[in-house]
Amino acid sequence: MVGDEKFRAKIKTVEELRAVLGPFPRKNKVIMCHGTFDVVHPGHVRHLIYARSKADVLVASLTCDAHIAKANFRPFVPEQLRALNLAALEVVDYVIVDHEPTPLTNLSTLQPDYFAKGYEYISSGLHARTKEEKDILDSYGGEILFTPGDIVYSSSKLIESAPPDIGAEKLAALLEAEGLAFRDLHSALAKLEGLRVHVIGDTIVDGYTITTMIGGQSKTPTLSLRLEREQDFVGGAGIVAKHLRAAGARVRFTTVLGNDRLGEFVMKDLTESGIEVNAIIDDTRPTTYKNAIVCNDYRLVKIDTLDNRPISERIQEQIRATIASSEVDAAVFSDFRHGIFNRDTIPGMVAAIPANVFRVADSQVASRWGNILEFQQFDLITPNEREARFALGDQDSVVRPLALRLFREARCKSLILKLGERGLIGYRQLEDIEDVRSFFTIDSFADHVVDAVGAGDALLAYATLTEIATRNPVIASALGAFAAAAECERDGNVPITLDAVHRKISQIEQRAGYDFASAAQ
Repeated sequence: MVGDEKFRAKIKTVEELRAVLGPFPRKNKVIMCHGTFDVVHPGHVRHLIYARSKADVLVASLTCDAHIAKANFRPFVPEQLRALNLAALEVVDYVIVDHEPTPLTNLSTLQPDYFAKGYEYISSGLHARTKEEKDILDSYGGEILFTPGDIVYSSSKLIESAPPDIGAEKLAALLEAEGLAFRDLHSALAKLEGLRVHVIGDTIVDGYTITTMIGGQSKTPTLSLRLEREQDFVGGAGIVAKHLRAAGARVRFTTVLGNDRLGEFVMKDLTESGIEVNAIIDDTRPTTYKNAIVCNDYRLVKIDTLDNRPISERIQEQIRATIASSEVDAAVFSDFRHGIFNRDTIPGMVAAIPANVFRVADSQVASRWGNILEFQQFDLITPNEREARFALGDQDSVVRPLALRLFREARCKSLILKLGERGLIGYRQLEDIEDVRSFFTIDSFADHVVDAVGAGDALLAYATLTEIATRNPVIASALGAFAAAAECERDGNVPITLDAVHRKISQIEQRAGYDFASAAQ
């Protein structure tokens, strides 16, 4: 941010700060405070003012993102912005980000004269962790101080009651930490044209029967509706293929269709969209059809026509042969559990993917029993929170540890865990899985949600192409998030174009008000 240089100068590494402060004992007394500081509130300010009154130099230490797991979707504010928030306070002299789970190591390294704690840490007796801190201070002659506890605030309660809208600022901070800028997001979109992708998956035709209410029967709870119009859309893995094509990719699509009118509809629609369709016709099953009866914008009921039996060995062989012979940059397995994918068919299809082809999987559980963990060692997987909890049998963990466990058990290179209106959390392979930069979060940028159906499909398409083009999971996740937001702001699951994503990037860049990386140069 332009003009923030004097505040950034306050943010130090532990080694830098040790050199500035000098060894204990020292002439100028140093006091240190430690906390999460997720949203700086009046309680924090009072605590810091009191601490500064007891010494010449105030050091504010904050817990890094990687070690915050006390509540779901925390921290709300990433560590770079939390550090800058503290540095902007006149009362604070220096800020450090603690990359350990507790401040014990930094207390030993910096040896402040005083360590300030809130009154709540002694009101019910000395907490065990506080005793560990006190023991370190005692070992070199430091002292622990407890600030008055007349007013207590909770960052979590403030966030839950009215979460601040800082998604643009958080993204700008993430880009800065990665040495990126908004212009890099625009540039990445230019690299998607012509990439070759093979989508394999279940096609679904989504039908909408639009009606208006006429009345109801007096003797039975039967609604009387007047038919207005009927509309069908290609969905499931088919819309993933259309999103990829709209982004500029050359797309081959392998699926199983019934020998019926809807199968012909799918073939015509996808071919007209510029997709190479490799449809295997199964005379024993219908094309999957899900028809929603809509009345006055309410979905009254959904009627599914489908057959979820596993595909035959003959069809499996055809699909495996198609996968093996396709000269593409990426293979995308779009699993809706309507017959193509199951625990018996997946290993053979995965083994058929040629070497050096980027491997992507998305397994949508819905009312069936798909498991994203059946796709092992993929380059990218994109489940949502419900699917992650289903795969791990875990309904209790907060999302970051949940995402980390899924990332480890899937042994994938990149994970995008979709969190709906909360955005996403990403994990990526680094040399050290515990590296604080191995995970990142991106908010949702959907301003006015019209229809959220298909947001995950748009994210999958754009994240896939961007990972191939840039090999950068952060850029891929950001563009996936923008594509998902653009999809949410449209009625129906329609393909998202490059222009729509460009517009969304510009919109968020303008909202952020500045380009972090450009300002830092």
